[in-house]
Order: sequence, then C-alpha cells, then structure tokens
Amino acid sequence: QVQLVESGGGLVQAGGSLRLSCAASGHSFYTYTMGWFRQGPGTGREFVVGRMWGGGTTYSADSAKGRFTVSEDNATNTVYLQMNRLKPEDTGVYYCAASPRLTFNALEYKYWGQGTQVTVSS
Repeated sequence: QVQLVESGGGLVQAGGSLRLSCAASGHSFYTYTMGWFRQGPGTGREFVVGRMWGGGTTYSADSAKGRFTVSEDNATNTVYLQMNRLKPEDTGVYYCAASPRLTFNALEYKYWGQGTQVTVSS
C-alpha cells in the first residue's frame, strides 16, 4: 500500500520556521517529482515547491522562493519541507504528493498525503 504521511505542522508566529516531513512507503519514488502543495480556506491546492527525489532543480512558487527548501533522506524515505520566515499568508493545509512526471499541476500527481495544518499568526 502506497502511503505518504505528513507531519510537523502547527501554529507559529510570523517570522518563525517549521519543518514538515513526508514519510513515503509502499513504492519507490526515486525519479518521481515530490511536490508540496498548500490549500487555504476556500481555495484549491496550489503548488508551493518541489523537485525530483534524489536531487536536481528545485522549483518554487514565487511566494516560496528564498524561504522554502526541500530535501530528502533516502535512509528513511522521507522528504522534508523547511519553511523559514513564515508569513500569515503561508497558512493552510500542506500536502506532499508524488508524480511520475515533472509537473506543477496538482491533477498530475498520483499519490497524496493526508495533509498537515500550518497556521502562521501575525
């Protein structure tokens, strides 16, 4: 059974940091694009940042550039999203997802985690 399980969300003040984790199991995601998406109240899932598992170019939404980074731990099959200098507009449910293609389109992601809530207070 393929699973992506996020953790690490929470409440943080503006300017703070959080690190989200996405534990992958049941499938080899090497060469998959691992994307992080955010869904705010009443909005769809928007691409935040992502890259191919194993390295390569990191693609970031303008809102995330210079503040969010991704990394992987192959030993634990875990992908991380490090979020620094958080802003209230970063608030939302964060999902990790996997696609066999290099894409920013949520519809092209095959596997999804359950999401973790991030709330940034002003």
